[in-house]
Amino acid sequence: MIAKSISKTVSTALVFLLLNMVSPVLAQEDNSTGLAAAIDRSATGGAQTLEDVLARQANAKVDSSFRSQNDGSDAVGAVTTNQLGTLGGASDPELWRALRYGSADMTLSTRTPESLEIIQDTGMAWLAFRAGPLREYGGSALLGVTALLVLFYLVRGRIMIDSGLSGQKITRFKAVERFGHWLMAGAFVILGLTGLLQLFGRVALIPLLGHEFYASYATIGKWIHNNFAWPFMIGLVWITVCWIAHNIPNRDDLKWLMVGGGLFTKGVHPPARKFNAGQKLIFWAVVVLGLSISVSGLSLLFPYKLELFASSFAHINSLGLPWLLGVDPLPEQLTHHAEMQLAQVWHTIIAFVFMAIALAHIYIGSVGMQGAFEAMGEGEVDENWAKEHHSIWYTDVTGKPADHHPNE
Repeated sequence: MIAKSISKTVSTALVFLLLNMVSPVLAQEDNSTGLAAAIDRSATGGAQTLEDVLARQANAKVDSSFRSQNDGSDAVGAVTTNQLGTLGGASDPELWRALRYGSADMTLSTRTPESLEIIQDTGMAWLAFRAGPLREYGGSALLGVTALLVLFYLVRGRIMIDSGLSGQKITRFKAVERFGHWLMAGAFVILGLTGLLQLFGRVALIPLLGHEFYASYATIGKWIHNNFAWPFMIGLVWITVCWIAHNIPNRDDLKWLMVGGGLFTKGVHPPARKFNAGQKLIFWAVVVLGLSISVSGLSLLFPYKLELFASSFAHINSLGLPWLLGVDPLPEQLTHHAEMQLAQVWHTIIAFVFMAIALAHIYIGSVGMQGAFEAMGEGEVDENWAKEHHSIWYTDVTGKPADHHPNE
């Protein structure tokens, strides 16, 4: 229940983050519904007005009913078989409007839902967002986290074992736990690298290596990315089953958080069980983000089969959240292509957040703290390391009291 509540809360917050970032896509998608107040077009013969043009440039709603209803259908004009009917049937502009707004009478060899959408007008907004803000903000976030970790290392230095190595080892993680961790972690690194190169490859690799090389790489990279999703999801389930019982918050976590876990002050070692508060935060972030990125990834692996956003927006609207924030209700009807575009954007945003957290985790588990890597690399840690960083767990496992420090 706790995991479900945390997941729902974080997912709702991330939904609003996504909406703020991809509002151009939603705005263009909603423009075709004709929900805005009618504009008097009598002076222009029914054509769009200057207000329409300015509203569209500002990604505001535009009443497009004067287009969507002017599709050459019998309901608009006289039947072509009548004496005064439209000669030659619908004109080309009317035909294209009928195709765009889904009112054309079409016969297709493939009757899948997405095949009926001959024209969709959210693609350019999605492409512009992907090539612009998504790359810029995502890339800047990763560079910013890396810079902060370098600065932290220069100021704080490596967190050493204050009492020195004892030479005595204690089992920290069993082989089954380490297997699940490295299965997910290894797949995540490969997914992160291939995903970044897919997103930035066009601007970074084509100028250096040419179009032909990038085309070959993109094909191979896409295959790798798609197939390494499965070991990642298996590893996610694996570590969740292994560690969820150890990551339930307790009052000891408050003591750890109050002193920042001793990360910023030498000689400070708050008590902790098998996982301290910082590790629990990372665990739940991995579970929630991993679940979200897996679901959105599955919707991309199986296009048009798992559409998430229209139903999610309807649920958010039913809770009254847009009204509380003073914004318009979210669109509850989306084209199949818009669903896929939003899934791709969501997948990438979650991936950037995930990678930023992973960088901090990798840092503290390698160069950032003496003896930390051995816990997952070998499965054993030095006893003095265990006493200083997980004193309660050490006592539970060995039955011996840890050396308590005054700051505990």
